[in-house]
Amino acid sequence: MPSLTRTTLAAAALALLSGSVHAANDLPPPKTDAMPPVEVTITAENGVPACAPAELRLPAQSNVDLHVVNQSNEQVSLTAPQIFQNKNVLHHDGDVVHVASNDAYLVKANGKGEIRLRTIAAGEYTYGCTATSKQDKPFTGKLTLIDPAK
Repeated sequence: MPSLTRTTLAAAALALLSGSVHAANDLPPPKTDAMPPVEVTITAENGVPACAPAELRLPAQSNVDLHVVNQSNEQVSLTAPQIFQNKNVLHHDGDVVHVASNDAYLVKANGKGEIRLRTIAAGEYTYGCTATSKQDKPFTGKLTLIDPAK
């Protein structure tokens, strides 16, 4: 009987601990169940990157499957405000690496990757891409997050 009680208490403690750890990383439910795929293509001329589309429109507070294709011979940092914070990134794969600043993903030269993420509140923001060798010449684009209910 004491063994059963200890087992029950241990299981309850484990459930409580794992639940509290999981709750700390939980995001509110997305505004929609859809996860639209969106592609961002990076090109470069004379080592200076450009992202396409220049105006990126995404649903706000929703899960998005971002496909990144770097067609340049440069490593490029893709940046967006708050979106690439650990709490908003659901998954990443391929030739993309999360950078320590928590604001960007580094995309390998001629690399492809996928970043599944949760977008932030509706509004207009900037996003950009910067070659690691030409940090003084960043590309700046417009990121518009639209309420999917409207």
